[in-house]
Order: sequence, then C-alpha cells, then structure tokens
Amino acid sequence: MQVIDRISFMTTSLAHRERVAIARLHALLELLPTALDRHLSPSGITSFEYTLLEALAEAPDHLLRLSALASRTNATLPRLSRVVSSLEKRGLVERLPCAEDRRATNAILTDSGAQVQEESAPLYAAGAQELILEGLNKLPGDGVQQLTDLSYAILSVLDPDQRLAVTASGDPCAADPAPAADGCAADPAPAADGCAADPEAALCAADPTPEPCAADPILEPCAADPAPARTSVVPAA
Repeated sequence: MQVIDRISFMTTSLAHRERVAIARLHALLELLPTALDRHLSPSGITSFEYTLLEALAEAPDHLLRLSALASRTNATLPRLSRVVSSLEKRGLVERLPCAEDRRATNAILTDSGAQVQEESAPLYAAGAQELILEGLNKLPGDGVQQLTDLSYAILSVLDPDQRLAVTASGDPCAADPAPAADGCAADPAPAADGCAADPEAALCAADPTPEPCAADPILEPCAADPAPARTSVVPAA
C-alpha cells in the first residue's frame, strides 16, 4: 500500500506542462517509425533496417560485430539478430565468424545490401525532411540543434552508465552518423543560447486550454495532450 501511495503521489505531482511534454514524446515515438517505414516502402526495407544497413555502410570494410551493431543501432541483441537474419535471407547482409574472437560473429554488408542502402538513402532523407525537419524549421532559433540537445539530455538519463553507443562518448556521440567527406560551408552554425527577443510559439484557439498556473509558460497545445487537471497539484516541498 505504501508503494502504491508513493506511485500515486509521483503521478499526480506532475505539472500539466510536464504531462504535456511526456504525452507528446509518447505520440512522437509511436507515430514516427511507422511514418518513416511508409516513406521507405518502395525500397522494401523498414526504417530500422535502413539504420542497420547505414551503420554497416559507414563502418570500416562494411563490417561490424553483432554486439557493436546492436549498440550502434540501440537495439537488443535478440532483436538485432532477428533483423540480421531477415536481411541475410534477402542477400543484403552476411554473417561471418570473427577472426579476433571465436565467440563473436560479424555482420558484413553485401554488394546488394550496399546498393539497397544507397538507393533508399534519398527516400529516408525525404521522409526525415518532411516528417521531422519541416516541423523543426517552424521553431525560433536552430530547431535541429534544439532536438539534438533535448534528445541527448533524455538519452543520457536512460543510459546513465553509458553502455549504449549513443551515450558512450559524450557529445558528439558514437551513435551519430559519419560526417560527410567534405564539410559544407553553407551548414548553419550551432545555435547560441535562447534569445529573449525570439518570438513566442503561436497558439491555436481550438486547442484545449492548459491547466491554469500563472508560473507556467504558455504552451502550444495539441490533440495528443492530456486533459488539464481539474485542480492544480503542487508537489510537497
């Protein structure tokens, strides 16, 4: 009973703006993979399979240990093994014994796999542009840098021991895609700290009203937001 009471307190102590942020994150995690899969459907691979093929394409000799590939794609070994088996049946990836460690297995990108990855890259880029970057471009400042910082902040808490590639080496991290061979002078510089002169986010009159709290900033509500609490809950000091 004491545990239940504690969980209940922790749940009700979330401010409405915090519940909104978490609800939107859940919505994003549910909708984005399926939407990216639709963009990649002409190539016959899923968005996760694309990240796996891309990781091998960027690796030296197009080869990685399965454990390293799992870390690179932030997947469990069982899931990674199932996906590699599926790609192997289609001739896109091969498994090879590891010469340095007989207990380990390598995955290597085949010529067919490299061709599929190369051909699907424009589809993936178009999907990312439409589904993610267009939304980020609506933000004041550098939306791409903001997403980079926000996602890394959460990932560093999800993996406090820095076991995953995504948090193993700080910022930039090992899970980042390889940089282009030649830098582009047109790429924007990282955004500086927020500026008080930046415009506020637009509000929509048809959206539900956030829980009234004079201390909370104005949020731009969306349909995925939880309903405002009937009474404000103030966590105990």
